[in-house]
Amino acid sequence: MQKRIRLFLALIPLLFYLELAAQKTQQKSQLPALIDRELFFGDPEIINAQLSPDGSYIAFIKPYKGTRNIWVKKREEPFTAGKPMTADTTRPINAYAWSRDGKNLLYIQDKGGNENFQLYAVQPSQAPAAGQALPPTRALTNVPNARVMIHHMSRSEPNIVYIGLNDRDKAWHDLYRLDITTGEKTLVRQNPDRITGWTFDWNDKLRLATRSAPDGSTEILRVDDQSMKSIYSATVFETSFPIGFHKDNKRFYLRTDAGNRNLQQLVLFDPMTMKEELVETDPKNQVDVGQVRISEVTHEPIFISYQDDKMRRYWKDQSYEKNFSPIEKKYADRMVFPGSATLDEQYWMVHIVSDVNPEEVYLLDRKTQQLTFQYRPRPKLPVKDLAPMQAIRYKSSDGLEIPAYLTLPKNSTGKNLPLIVVPHGGPWARDMWGYNSYHQFLANRGYAVLSPNFRGSTGFGKKFLNEGNNQWGQKMQDDITWGVKHLIAQGVVDPKRVGIMGVSYGGYATLAGLAFTPDLYAAGVSIVGPSNLITLLNTIPPYWESIRKMFAHRMGDASTPQGKEQLMRQSPLNSADKIKAPLLVVQGANDPRVNKAESDQIVVALRTRGFPVEYLVAPDEGHGFARPVNNMAMLAAAEKFLAKHLGGRYQESMSPAVATRLKEITVDVKTVALSSPSTAEK
Repeated sequence: MQKRIRLFLALIPLLFYLELAAQKTQQKSQLPALIDRELFFGDPEIINAQLSPDGSYIAFIKPYKGTRNIWVKKREEPFTAGKPMTADTTRPINAYAWSRDGKNLLYIQDKGGNENFQLYAVQPSQAPAAGQALPPTRALTNVPNARVMIHHMSRSEPNIVYIGLNDRDKAWHDLYRLDITTGEKTLVRQNPDRITGWTFDWNDKLRLATRSAPDGSTEILRVDDQSMKSIYSATVFETSFPIGFHKDNKRFYLRTDAGNRNLQQLVLFDPMTMKEELVETDPKNQVDVGQVRISEVTHEPIFISYQDDKMRRYWKDQSYEKNFSPIEKKYADRMVFPGSATLDEQYWMVHIVSDVNPEEVYLLDRKTQQLTFQYRPRPKLPVKDLAPMQAIRYKSSDGLEIPAYLTLPKNSTGKNLPLIVVPHGGPWARDMWGYNSYHQFLANRGYAVLSPNFRGSTGFGKKFLNEGNNQWGQKMQDDITWGVKHLIAQGVVDPKRVGIMGVSYGGYATLAGLAFTPDLYAAGVSIVGPSNLITLLNTIPPYWESIRKMFAHRMGDASTPQGKEQLMRQSPLNSADKIKAPLLVVQGANDPRVNKAESDQIVVALRTRGFPVEYLVAPDEGHGFARPVNNMAMLAAAEKFLAKHLGGRYQESMSPAVATRLKEITVDVKTVALSSPSTAEK
């Protein structure tokens, strides 16, 4: 009898394992079919359609010879009738704008991710040169080793744009008046005063400047003919900036949480009397004021939105509410976003988005109330197989409530799942409800996906933002860790199959998670993530001088013994010997924000102790991968890596171009050498 009991007890672990394996097999069999990663991350067919000012044309982004470029068509024509306007073959164009008169299309572009953006123009009506298929593209700011900022596009002189250039001083941009037609630049204001932005009124007169003071505070200055006067200030721990002038062209709208406010409010401020009038704060007292859309016709707000668990919008113009309310009711389970509009605001591009639908784009005629379908960026993506995203809340280590988003694999039991935590970058940013390609991709592979808005995230008020001060890798990391614990306690997540994957600060959180909570994670993927906070702060780009002091206050001050010790303690590099989980590191060679040395250091540290680490470096990328072939290669590697260590599904196939590129960017870690002696402080 005792022999039988011992045999039964010996079989219990095996029975448990077989039951667990059966559960995993059942979960996988219930999942929708594997969706090709190209459908998630490959080039969209059409994106970013924008109406010309007079409504005669629609410009849009579409691949041309394998790279995203700008196309144009007549408004009534199908998109198949569109013609390419640009022919960039090395780097996708994603953002552009019509000039005020609709004669030119303007866009900025850098080289290989170095963020030295230059301004270009193309005139759709111009005939191509002899032997060329496309109209010529003109470089309006061909200034080596400098970057352009667009401050204002003139209404009264539609061929004039006001730009900032840091060719004189890498840290600060001087203000220029640029003639789009001739390319002539005229200096308007040299910038010896730490100016970070300029605001023009409805008559194109320069009226305001924002300034970063040496102590990290922000000032708003009234710009007079011969001088500037400080009229408003916010501390380094507050947020305040103008968003446009009131219809009286005297007062301006200001977003601010300065003083005893917690949430950012919308106020009207008079730059002469310095009197302030509250316009609106969140009616539910939950989040900061969000988008404020001001009409170019009436010069009054059309709507004010708030990013809560989901977006909330409050219409301020009854005529617009009458136009858009029927659309919102028709698509009540989605979010409706008014996009570009004609100069008279008769025609609007309308973008309709949800968590399980990347986008549908329509053209609205406000006079006839006709809504006409235009395109879907990813029409081949099987939206019926995508997984809903839910907003959740949980308590962190000190009881602070953390808002987060959770996506569970469609058709799964919702229990004992592998988990991928995807922390957002910034870190002074936030995740929002809606379509998230990483969530959908990973959920399709069988993972639960968690995106926490850890303390230090924006949008939830000043107090929540400032709770993250000096807490990199500490309470900010706790907010992520306790999210994992919350899901484990609920039975949603298998504690032995937890991974973490992120970009920028999300890459740092990945390294910190593996280094500071080594028993929590079974795998990590760090994409352009800093490993050493001392070297990170020592190498930030010159044009970030305006926020250098903010970094010192919010991250830690390396110039003080206490701050230096804190930053060393919070650097995953200095705890690399504690890492237990497999790590994949991804880096762009030209990254000006998180230098390649950040990834080299952690790779060398792990290699030195004989710990396996995988490394991808794209020579033609910066802070994140823009070229689809690089992105696809990285995701193919990450997908296989996560499947190996966490048991999710993965797609083995890839195109020959992606397979070739993956081989090219895969680094033999034995060959990695630090370019100079490591400045890591041990």
